[in-house]
Amino acid sequence: MRRQGKHYRSDASGSRLLQALPASAKALLAQVCGWAMAVLLLSLGVVPAKIWAIVAAQALIAALSAFVLKSERWWIAIHLAFSPLIVAALRLDIAPGWYLVGFLMLVAVYWTSFRTRVPLYLSNRETVNAVAALIPSAPPMRILDIGCGTGSLVVRLARLRPDCTLTGIEAAPLPYLISRLRAIGCPNLRIVRGDFFDRPWKEYDLVYAFLSPVPMTAVWDKARADLVPGSLLVSNSFPIQEVDASGVIEVGEKRGTQLFVYRVDK
Repeated sequence: MRRQGKHYRSDASGSRLLQALPASAKALLAQVCGWAMAVLLLSLGVVPAKIWAIVAAQALIAALSAFVLKSERWWIAIHLAFSPLIVAALRLDIAPGWYLVGFLMLVAVYWTSFRTRVPLYLSNRETVNAVAALIPSAPPMRILDIGCGTGSLVVRLARLRPDCTLTGIEAAPLPYLISRLRAIGCPNLRIVRGDFFDRPWKEYDLVYAFLSPVPMTAVWDKARADLVPGSLLVSNSFPIQEVDASGVIEVGEKRGTQLFVYRVDK
């Protein structure tokens, strides 16, 4: 029994260690594993000495390594495409300036996503309607979308409920600019740029988040600290670990979206 207990604790410690690794470290480790195994398979004759066969093997092994390292699922897609795209770009003989343009575009869209591990997600119309159904007919609510992206939720919601006051916060420059442009003609909507953790939430009745599993515990802590009792935190797709939701809404579209609703009760 002791040995089993030690083995269990060792597995748990290993799992916690993997979760604690930064996303950048996991990505580098997965790529190194991919290339090391691809070279080994090439030397053993398992993989033919053809560039696309080697690259395909490396991409598959890197993606598998990312899965074993418990990387977020979008990293698996990145590893599958990373090396093939590099080889394809080298063979196309693209002018170096275009790589800079592509890099700057990625920075403008994703900004701090590499550090925060919060990618750009877009809320669809069905989700907007589901959130709108949570809003009572009276009195008007004050609504905050943290990480509003291109304004896919707040702009539509502002038009559905012109009686409500809405604010969207976005850090990445290009999505922020797009949301600002889309908000033109919505006097009840304000788009601001910055880190939503650095801004107070006290004035809002409902906070909407479509982020990732990574920051949700911190989001809940801030909601409990800032929001008044009875306020709602609505998380699209990502539940808060070890916190029971007040309700779960099945949006009912192809993506199978779920909204986890948490009522702040201090």
